[in-house]
Amino acid sequence: MTHTPDATHKTSTRGFASIDPEKQRAIARKGGESVPHEKRSFSQNPRLAAEAGRKGGQSVSPSKRSFSQNHQLASEAGRKGGHASHGGPKSTKA
Repeated sequence: MTHTPDATHKTSTRGFASIDPEKQRAIARKGGESVPHEKRSFSQNPRLAAEAGRKGGQSVSPSKRSFSQNHQLASEAGRKGGHASHGGPKSTKA
């Protein structure tokens, strides 16, 4: 017998996404606490962040490194990251 969800119930009742948001945060917090403090935040240790990025880049074959192959794609991604972390483009005051 195949179960067909009705129009009023569109989401699954299984998995992490179906858990109450507060309980999700509690679970995620436990995961973060299990990491030693000195390895927890790249913002506190730029050298550690650079090392992790280098390892990640080395794990991908050169032919599949899209940013090294496509400069425009890399520029767009950097711009998006800047907008996300800094609240958009800075206005210049004259």
